Amino acid sequence: MSAREDFEEYVAARMPALLRTAYLLTGNPHDAEDLVQTALVKAVPAWKRISGNPDAYLRRVMVNENISRWRRRRGREVLVNATPDAGHDDPDAASALALQQALASLAPRQRAVIVLRYFEDLTEREAAEVLGVALGTVKSQARDALLRLREAYPDLDVDHPAERAAR
Repeated sequence: MSAREDFEEYVAARMPALLRTAYLLTGNPHDAEDLVQTALVKAVPAWKRISGNPDAYLRRVMVNENISRWRRRRGREVLVNATPDAGHDDPDAASALALQQALASLAPRQRAVIVLRYFEDLTEREAAEVLGVALGTVKSQARDALLRLREAYPDLDVDHPAERAAR
């Protein structure tokens, strides 16, 4: 199989997971698509080198690109507490919106740690490798992010299943 066919097969199989991760990092479906596209463009020249474990490479690119994007946009967008549109009451939508708002309240690095640890189910060590930081940094960022989420959103269930089982 050629490298191109291998790449195309990988993208076809993993696109939903890549988009989910990107959405959790950005909080916006359009930005998520752009983030995945940017990551895939950067993966093409490195494909022969990374084809054994492209997920880790693409996660790292998406995290780094999202942080860079956030830094470039900071100060340009004005966030509001309420949307001007009237919606309907849907418990699942309300829960998803609460999660989206909670994640948006985190700093980009904390958000990346939470997404990688609790949505992508990476170990602390794997998350540290993706982010290019020390293991202790992942632990402290996760601790601080969970504390911040628990304080800001007490009704949101932010405990990891292992933490719930320990209680």
